[in-house]
Formats: sequence, structure tokens, C-alpha cells
Amino acid sequence: MGTTRTASTHWEGSLFEGSGQVSLESSGIGTYDVNWPSRAESSNGRTSPEELIAAAHSSCYSMALSNGLAQAGTPPTTLDTTANVTFVPGTGITEIVISVVGDVPGISAEDFQTAAEDAKANCPVSQALKAVPISLEARLG
Repeated sequence: MGTTRTASTHWEGSLFEGSGQVSLESSGIGTYDVNWPSRAESSNGRTSPEELIAAAHSSCYSMALSNGLAQAGTPPTTLDTTANVTFVPGTGITEIVISVVGDVPGISAEDFQTAAEDAKANCPVSQALKAVPISLEARLG
């Protein structure tokens, strides 16, 4: 059986002058302010849909890579993953760049790169975001 996670947003006003709050309902860990300037200009202490996608993608990717490495007999000590999601007003999300640095005892740089590429292609969030070009920068630390 699958799991469902829920977030909700309350928005007031127009796109450019309005604002809202996104709540992470399933976990209950927080409610965060959102508005157009935080999405298209500077965050100024607010989040955006793209930042939330980046959080989802970096965590999903790390889990997938960790699992793949462990299944290959080389579990990681650490993985530090960043996802950069680019938003262009009027166009949409144009690019995602995943950067990962791994501490993985007993693995070659080539095998790490192969595992990193596999995780990029197969993590569930990457699968959901196939419409967007996703690139990868992977290295051992």
C-alpha cells in the first residue's frame, strides 16, 4: 500500500500583490510564507514552489543513491546533495541541477558516477519531473 503526504496553501489577493502560506500538513513541521517576489526575485525569508521542489528532489535523490550504493556493497558514510531549481517568469521551471558529494569507502570515482546517474534517472521525484531537463554533478569528497 502506498502513502500519501499532504501540503496545503492559503492564498489571498492577486498573483503579484497577494501572498499566502504553505503548510506541511502530513508532518506538521511548519507553515511557510510565499509570494510572487519570493518566487521571481529574492526570497526575503519566504519560500517558493521551486524551493519546495528542490527540497523534495535533493532528499529523494539522496535516499535513492544511498540505497543503490548499499545494494552494490558500498554504503555511503555521507552524501551531501543540493538541488538547484531554476524558474523563469513567463516560461516556468527550466532546469534542475543536482550536485552530490559522497564519502563512500571502497568505491571508484567511475562506479560512484554510475550510481549517481542511476539515482538521478530513477528516484521517484526525478521520475515525476521528467518534463524538466535534469543535470548532475557528482564527485567523491
